[in-house]
Amino acid sequence: MTFALKKEGFKLKDILLVVGIPEATYHYHVKQFGKENTDQPTKELIKQLFFNFHERYGAKRIAKELGKLGHITNHKKVSRLMQELGIKCIKFMRKSRKYNSYKGKVGTVAKNLLNRRFSTPLSLQKLATDVTEFKCAGEEKLYLSPILDLYNGEIIAYGINNRPSLELVMKPLEEALGYVKKHAKFRTTIHSDQGWHYQHNRWVKALKEDKIFQSMSRKATCADNAAMENFFGILKQEMYHGEKLVSYEELRSRIEVYIHWYNHVRSKEKLAGLSPVQYRIQASQTAA
Repeated sequence: MTFALKKEGFKLKDILLVVGIPEATYHYHVKQFGKENTDQPTKELIKQLFFNFHERYGAKRIAKELGKLGHITNHKKVSRLMQELGIKCIKFMRKSRKYNSYKGKVGTVAKNLLNRRFSTPLSLQKLATDVTEFKCAGEEKLYLSPILDLYNGEIIAYGINNRPSLELVMKPLEEALGYVKKHAKFRTTIHSDQGWHYQHNRWVKALKEDKIFQSMSRKATCADNAAMENFFGILKQEMYHGEKLVSYEELRSRIEVYIHWYNHVRSKEKLAGLSPVQYRIQASQTAA
């Protein structure tokens, strides 16, 4: 009605006075008119990204992904649009039972060379490792032993087994040592807790033969290996907690898929919004 009266030559101020609408309210609604339609393409992109990232990304991460696509959008607006779409990141952090491999002093206990200095500007200079446990359907359990490069958070090798055997940690170590030998430009340090695997003669000997420094957390001090604890927390938050328990083989497959996705796709804020592999490749191209 207001638009029609304006066309007839009536002044806006007089029209609003007659209909009893404050001028500020009128201008607000004019501004909002059609806004839902202009947001529709953004909503479609948000929905697509949300499901492409397996419902693991909240508003801030979605906003960063939109930025990569050339759609600069504030995360608060993304949050509002996600609410309107009825989609929400339901992945949550839950404290899980930690596998404890400590059996006392059964071999070599190394000094804490890392001393919580987790950051490094050099690829393969500092590595961290640990073992974590998952429950499967029935009475089965799964054990995961990854080796993480503290330079970019990339998992460079990992072992999976239904028992926390020595081979669980030795296989990924052998793979990592081959990778280090081929690509490392500086001497490498590998950090772990004081679990029996890492005190074992085979582990200690393998490191010495390849001139790798061995570093260990202090007894019962999880914070000394916080980088690995953080990775386990993210992994279990995003693909395990809240899900139905599955067989050992199915869980193994899901973890393998997740680690590939984590390395190659999952963006990290401290890596300028890149995935670990993208960051490493970009850095090597810049240095070349």
